[in-house]
Amino acid sequence: MEESILERIRTRDARVGVIGLGYVGLPLSLVFADAGFNITGFDVDEDRVAAINAGESYVTDILASDIGNHVRSGMLTATSDFERLGSCDVISICVPTPLRKTRDPDMAFVVQAVHDVAERLRPGQLIILESTSYPGTTRELLVPLVQDRGLTVGRDVFLAFSPERVDPGRLDWTTKNTPKVVGGMTDACLRVASAFYEASIETIVSVSSPEVAELTKIFENTFRAVNIGLANELLIICDRLGLDVWEVIDAAATKPFGFMKFTPGPGLGGHCLPVDPHYLSWKLRSLNYTARFIELASEINTAMPEFWVHKVQDALNNHGKTINGSKILLLGVSYKRDVADMREAPSLDIIWMLREKGADVFFHDPYVSVLNSEGATSLKGDALHSQDLTENLLNTIDGVLIVTDHTAVDYQLVADHSRLIVDGRGVMKAFKGTGAIVGPPAQPNRRADALFAA
Repeated sequence: MEESILERIRTRDARVGVIGLGYVGLPLSLVFADAGFNITGFDVDEDRVAAINAGESYVTDILASDIGNHVRSGMLTATSDFERLGSCDVISICVPTPLRKTRDPDMAFVVQAVHDVAERLRPGQLIILESTSYPGTTRELLVPLVQDRGLTVGRDVFLAFSPERVDPGRLDWTTKNTPKVVGGMTDACLRVASAFYEASIETIVSVSSPEVAELTKIFENTFRAVNIGLANELLIICDRLGLDVWEVIDAAATKPFGFMKFTPGPGLGGHCLPVDPHYLSWKLRSLNYTARFIELASEINTAMPEFWVHKVQDALNNHGKTINGSKILLLGVSYKRDVADMREAPSLDIIWMLREKGADVFFHDPYVSVLNSEGATSLKGDALHSQDLTENLLNTIDGVLIVTDHTAVDYQLVADHSRLIVDGRGVMKAFKGTGAIVGPPAQPNRRADALFAA
């Protein structure tokens, strides 16, 4: 079986199935198609299936022309008919792994995908899990499905874990040139999985087991979450001390060794950073161990929306306004600069908190046209539409809160025509205008002089 599938990979005769056509599965499908493999994408979302088959893109980083070219050539097709998994030689599982409200892993999508594969499993297939999960997922979920069919892992069917490393909005590091970590259940599994990825991705990093690969991905995101938590705590510290946190960070970043720059903000967003560390924390609780760094970083990061809402409230009070009845404009609502991704965006919590305090909330985002209750239950059925950023709009707003620092925003216009700006991203220092710009600290230098003189 090993020699047979290796030959099919080498000759590009291996048919590839990708389950889940979102931010991970769609670009991965295109990379495989670029390498000459025939790709069938599987998704339960009929709108996604229809869009791909029509040559349309719903992922910001993916050009419609790239999809269309592969669809027209017959190298890419999408379907919701999971019976077609049986004809695939390689199956890549790229479904979401969210958290429940209790911050426990919600493995429903992975379990369903595994069930769909199990019903069509046959000898000679390579099954790869790419969905981020806790160490042990591949062994606990995939191995039994092979054994229950009377097949042997590493001889009849090949299993591996290879975590996605997608960073939405990046043009320098893509699916193709980002090193791919691969862990096989056996040596034969690793050989087959590595050969498959080597056919389409530039650099392969082989590790000794799926558990190593699973933990590698979680550690990468935990590293970022913890360091962002540290930067957010530094912001709170600087606020208390009356110092400019961005000046401190920029000065520290001049050190050419032993320092990596992380910046504070309104909290964590995206599918990975707010979620993945909790998979590790949950797994370790089952082993009677508390992942204290993870828990503390999460506590700090999840408190940042409230910190910035209080900043808005304090700034309004200092200008003789109450937050109740004030018109607040959020600049940027997506979780990250220059992308449309709203997954776990902290802006949604900020909107809810501002509304709870009686504020009338508006937003401008060049990448997000509308927010509704489907993506944000806190909106309670209302729909918020992105406002055109104009002089007239800014003149009617009591306060602006910069949540996401999109590069397409005219910050000089904001500086010139806003009464009050609460700068949550440290972008307004380069712009002078008539409006009062507030960001930790509220009164830099003078507060610090008085504090340290005492």
